[in-house]
Amino acid sequence: MSTLIELPLLLKYMALFVLFGLLILSPQTSASCSDARSSREDAERFRVEQAAPLGPKRPPHIIFILTDDQGFNDIGYHNRHIRSPTLDKLASQGVRLENYYVQPLCTPSRSQLITGRYQIHTGLQHSIIRPRQPSCLPLDVVTLPQRLQEVGYSTHMVGKWHLGFYRKDCLPTRRGFQSYFGSLTGSVDYYTYGSCDGKSLCGFDLHEGESVAWGKAGKYSTHLYTQRVRKILATHDSTSQPLFIFLSLQAVHTPLKPPKEYIYPYRRMGNVPRRKYAAMVSIVDEAVRNITYALRKYGFYHNSIVIFSTDNGAQPLTGGSNWPLRGCKGTYWEGGIRGVGFVHSPLIRHRRRVSRALIHITDWYPTLVRLAGGNVSQHQGLDGFDVWPTISEGKESPRMEILHNIDPLYRRSQGSLKDGYGLWDTTVQASIRVGDWKLLTGDPGHGDWVPPQILTNFPSSWWHLERQIEIKRQSVWLFNVTGDPYERHDLAAHRPDVVKELLARLVFYNRTAIPVRYPPDDARANPSLNGGAWRPWVNDDEKQENWDGIYYKRGKNRKRKKCRLCKVQSFFKKLNLKIMSKQI
Repeated sequence: MSTLIELPLLLKYMALFVLFGLLILSPQTSASCSDARSSREDAERFRVEQAAPLGPKRPPHIIFILTDDQGFNDIGYHNRHIRSPTLDKLASQGVRLENYYVQPLCTPSRSQLITGRYQIHTGLQHSIIRPRQPSCLPLDVVTLPQRLQEVGYSTHMVGKWHLGFYRKDCLPTRRGFQSYFGSLTGSVDYYTYGSCDGKSLCGFDLHEGESVAWGKAGKYSTHLYTQRVRKILATHDSTSQPLFIFLSLQAVHTPLKPPKEYIYPYRRMGNVPRRKYAAMVSIVDEAVRNITYALRKYGFYHNSIVIFSTDNGAQPLTGGSNWPLRGCKGTYWEGGIRGVGFVHSPLIRHRRRVSRALIHITDWYPTLVRLAGGNVSQHQGLDGFDVWPTISEGKESPRMEILHNIDPLYRRSQGSLKDGYGLWDTTVQASIRVGDWKLLTGDPGHGDWVPPQILTNFPSSWWHLERQIEIKRQSVWLFNVTGDPYERHDLAAHRPDVVKELLARLVFYNRTAIPVRYPPDDARANPSLNGGAWRPWVNDDEKQENWDGIYYKRGKNRKRKKCRLCKVQSFFKKLNLKIMSKQI
């Protein structure tokens, strides 16, 4: 009897014990269920995101930062001796572009960025636009900021223009920018904003809109331009209208005049120009840090795209470095045209990676117009491609080839139609890349490899003496730049079949070229005739010149003066050559 009474009590206690244990375990169980439910939601969200359109839901704010004469070896992630922590971080968190090409000089890169067209399609295929030349970006070409304005953007430019200013219609404010603050010529002093065309013809060059900004001089240009960009961000409502800012920095172009406090971290560099140049890169890094901080502070960052690019390669004998690439600024070797670039944005789908997809500076035009919600058609004469799926998704680049340039005014004595297999006159300076192959004809420029910091304390008056290694007498070069990015193995003699194919592509492009626009200097451009400043000198009502076929070789109509230092220069060129050859 007692056993029958105790059994229900035992069962009751056991039930209470089990219930108590379930109460203890229930938080963990519910947490596990919650985690599983969260994982399923994350997976579903991931699938939805993958199925979403490539572009952002709202037009993004676009900040395009262009540096001047920054070489391949002049950024921290390519060279540990350069201090650029902000640029390195932005690049590592975004997409680094390691197969990205620009043009070898200032005007060509800027013109192709603004128009999305090769130089042969704008008439600017020869050299740069000089301050006294009555020339500018063709007025009948619709520019990138104009297209962005059409789809509702507020457009602003800060910095170096260098696309011509001989008449007001050529100014940035007439070519799509609602505001402009910067310099119109190619090179100015960082503090005084004086700009010279030659040694004697100088004038002031800092402009606010279409007026001369006399009262703004005295502050280092990189700091001044950064301050203006931050002001634009501070006064613009990030939720009401998308914003496009083109920051075209003067740095790191000569003259090398960084504030002294930035030079100190590089005091151990034996090469003085290199030391100053590196300091200027660090100032650019600081500027980008301040701008990205402002993007976050004023609510732009989460719907923004920051693009960083150089305009061409560096000048090794004025502090820059393209090592280990061949050549320098002004040449069609990789050191002159392989650009430093990256894209940083929360809108990128696959971030934190390095892209080796083929991209050219003309591609930014259709890419940004499409992201802004505009309609881009190849029938508009564009040479660029929309590469956002390549950058954001890691897809294959739509670009298979790049016409680096065809300059019919720049010819060398070596070469002939015969050397071009009857297809192409190889005296003409030209370069093209198709797939892995790159072809050069005519005179590509100084084709040397210059390791950084190998000249230490030469007097400053000798730094302008460029190395001129005598290369083999030839007018055609062929390289597999994917397998040989340093261009050390010329395959022209071994692969005539490839040479012929690429020459045929040059012929194809040349048929689409318009006449070169390179007019002679206009005496009316003299700043002394225009209030001491570089500004438009042709009246609005004056008929525009017919540029078709107008060109001249700068220097042919000038008297040559006897050079008293020719023998000294010759001596040091030879000495420099011997030193460099031994180092290499």
